[in-house]
Amino acid sequence: MAKKALIERELKREKLVAKFAKKHAELKATANDVSKSVEERDAARLALQKLPRNANPTRQRNRCELTGRPRGTFRQFGLGRAKVREIAFEGGIPGVTKASW
Repeated sequence: MAKKALIERELKREKLVAKFAKKHAELKATANDVSKSVEERDAARLALQKLPRNANPTRQRNRCELTGRPRGTFRQFGLGRAKVREIAFEGGIPGVTKASW
């Protein structure tokens, strides 16, 4: 189980990313738009830098929904590899079976 503070920090990041998503996308589009003037593009880059650091989506980390483990997380299930294995063996994930040949 991950520390509670790390899980809470990740939830805080999710909220910040959602809050600034529209503004971030607009500024990013302006900064990359070649048809805009150099001054406008520079202003957009500066505005992007002034946004909170945790408002950037790349700072988010995929964590297991049950344990909070940051590594070995399956995107399809949102769970860590150990929990996927446990739940699959119990038959909790439809269509997932233990390999046998």
